[in-house]
Amino acid sequence: MDKIRRNERMSAMLKILTDQPNHQLTLSYFCDLFGAAKSTMSEDIDLLCNTLRSFELGEIQTLTGAAGGVFYRPSVRDEQAAAYIGELCRQLSGTERLLPGGFLYYSDILSSPQMTQRMGEIIATQYYGMAPDFVLTMETKGIPVALMTARALGVPLVIARHTSKVYEGPAVNINYVSGSSGSIQTMSLARRAVQEGQKALIVDDFLKGGGTARGMVELMREFHVQVVGAAFVMETDDPPKKRIAGEKALMRLRIHREGDEEWAEVTPAEWLMK
Repeated sequence: MDKIRRNERMSAMLKILTDQPNHQLTLSYFCDLFGAAKSTMSEDIDLLCNTLRSFELGEIQTLTGAAGGVFYRPSVRDEQAAAYIGELCRQLSGTERLLPGGFLYYSDILSSPQMTQRMGEIIATQYYGMAPDFVLTMETKGIPVALMTARALGVPLVIARHTSKVYEGPAVNINYVSGSSGSIQTMSLARRAVQEGQKALIVDDFLKGGGTARGMVELMREFHVQVVGAAFVMETDDPPKKRIAGEKALMRLRIHREGDEEWAEVTPAEWLMK
């Protein structure tokens, strides 16, 4: 192979790191890949660190020692997150997306890879310090955002289902009370999906009464797994008291009624605006 120029080496390194967030790679890996000395690779990493920091594109972090290495961590400053979510709220507010029962149509946003990736990075930024071992969601609409959050954290995604699947093996099933309808529903998770003593971050698309979220907390209790947080794309203003506490939602939905007229007001969550 011809000698690799520095700009080529740094471009390839950045691509490798950003393709697998929070996945640690050793300095020796890059030295062998590019045929360069450790001192040269250290200089390249420092340059990449400064560039990403200058343009607020995330962070490249290094760990020293025998088990050390380098990894990329997506991070979104509060000001950036507030501006991005604020623009989403403007798109969602009004009458056009309002659905019966106090719900809002935003499946087009939840199916957009670019939007869900950004929302996942915003959520992940809030929970890096909690070091969850996996992200837990409930099928099906919350999967895209949960998957992008798991990607940013560098951990697996675990999906709870309404019914167990034969191809997933033995499962744990619990009953929970739906917060929106008040009906009894079933939640199932394969026994092999998680391990005792792990830490879970719950991520879902919508929080109304909090029954499903509470069910996921109880499901994790059956596995002896600690829930370190719960994050949602949107929560409703009503009911004000949820079945789960300490949650973080990106947006808040309020339904205004005046005579026969109804319209939706979607605002960024208070914690984003502080």
